[in-house]
Amino acid sequence: MPGIQLIQPNTKFAFMPRRVVFFIFSAFLIATSLVLSMTRGLNFGIDFKGGIMIEVQTPEPADLSDMRATLGSLGLGDVNLQDFGSPNDILIRIQQQDGGDKAQQVAVTAVKEALGKGVKYRRTEFVGPKVSEELFLDGIYAVLAAMSAMLIYIWLRFEWQFGVCAVVALLHDVISTIGIFSLLALEFNLSTVAAVLTIAGYSINDTVVVFDRVRENLRRYKTMPLSELFNQSINETLSRTIMTSSTTLIALIALYTLGGPIIRDFSFAMMWGILIGTYSSICLAVPLLLYMAIERRAGISSSEKETAAERAS
Repeated sequence: MPGIQLIQPNTKFAFMPRRVVFFIFSAFLIATSLVLSMTRGLNFGIDFKGGIMIEVQTPEPADLSDMRATLGSLGLGDVNLQDFGSPNDILIRIQQQDGGDKAQQVAVTAVKEALGKGVKYRRTEFVGPKVSEELFLDGIYAVLAAMSAMLIYIWLRFEWQFGVCAVVALLHDVISTIGIFSLLALEFNLSTVAAVLTIAGYSINDTVVVFDRVRENLRRYKTMPLSELFNQSINETLSRTIMTSSTTLIALIALYTLGGPIIRDFSFAMMWGILIGTYSSICLAVPLLLYMAIERRAGISSSEKETAAERAS
């Protein structure tokens, strides 16, 4: 019985002839994301702006509207509630209070008095401004370190031109993810940073698969025009790329719809990242190679280069 094929073999989609359209769309996406980040900013979570996080368990399924009204009347500023795991488990987030640690303790006491008896307090965390700033900087360093390591890996495995194109595609994915979070005012926290790192890893994996086929075809077709060769390489790996992305998206959609609010933003970031990462690997990373002065020798292995050098001498 034949298997299901979303993409038929021997496809001949014209990706390279449409590369200018892809470049314009990507430039618009990056520019829009940067403008949104600078004007609207990001909705930083407690991890990055400081505050109080209280995890409680109620004896009966909680009425979030009633709890929100009760805690909102305390005058503590921004108070967010969400259930996770079960209707009895509630995560309470309160903005940082002015007045140092003493003010945070007063706020926690006020919350406990307002909720009354019978509520179990499973976790109470305070994130100060200094810690939140350090977490934010650590998140930036983590993303930069990951992208630098990927650049080095691609450079060593292929050629420097491949590494530059891969990093451009990665920057495209990261910046557009930040832009969509700014546009939709989704909470940006450490989980989002983890999602960005995962997106970068997924995207570079897709890119390496296509680059591998490009290198193979550079060896196989010595006289084929590079534009035609790159287009053929994309088409030859298209079925694998689409199938991998589709199966991953199925799992992420299940997490987004059934996983609860606590991981919804993370799941959304991953879904967006899979889509934009697949797009950038096909429509950005490989077409950029056409402008990087790729030589036919880029597809020759180290042993073949040594043999050719010996013959030349």
